[in-house]
Amino acid sequence: MVDGEALIARAPFMDVLAVSGNGRGVIASDRDGLGLATVIVRRGQLEVLSQRIRERFGIDLPRGNFRKEAQHIAFAGLGPETWLATSEMGGNDFSASLREEIGAFASISDQSDGYAVLRLTGTNIRDMLAKLILIDVHPRALKPGDVASTVASHIGVILWRLDDAPDATPVFEIAVFRSLAGSFWHSLTQSAAEFGFITS
Repeated sequence: MVDGEALIARAPFMDVLAVSGNGRGVIASDRDGLGLATVIVRRGQLEVLSQRIRERFGIDLPRGNFRKEAQHIAFAGLGPETWLATSEMGGNDFSASLREEIGAFASISDQSDGYAVLRLTGTNIRDMLAKLILIDVHPRALKPGDVASTVASHIGVILWRLDDAPDATPVFEIAVFRSLAGSFWHSLTQSAAEFGFITS
């Protein structure tokens, strides 16, 4: 940054190639603007935290690698008493609002600028994911609401499956550390090229 110049916010996938191969087998949507925060329960506070989240957001806090959503807010289980919370609105303000609601029972860390998130769908999405990541994405193995922490081309990612699209096409979201978004995008487009890759 040159002295006197202000930093400008940039979407993590703003300058990347938007089309690869021919067709529409894999479709990606940048989820820039999501509010994201990690939530780690304080010692002995799991039950009261669960009750508070149920009362405030109408969500039964997942126990395990599952994702529950209501009122445009979701909690995805990442490990023992640890979740990634997401909000469709609020951006960086989301973590501050969470602290007000549940900060007495959990440690909250803003991740809105730490992760880049893509929504992935398309008729060949499972074929592409089978090339990219190390876990089974067959519908029997990864059902709507399931969450997995895994590796995509040597890059750590968090993957969760959403409800299918109206045409029964599977829908996934994948989060990667923002600093690795360019490398991840390269691997993604290479894996998707044979099926046709576009952004929406």
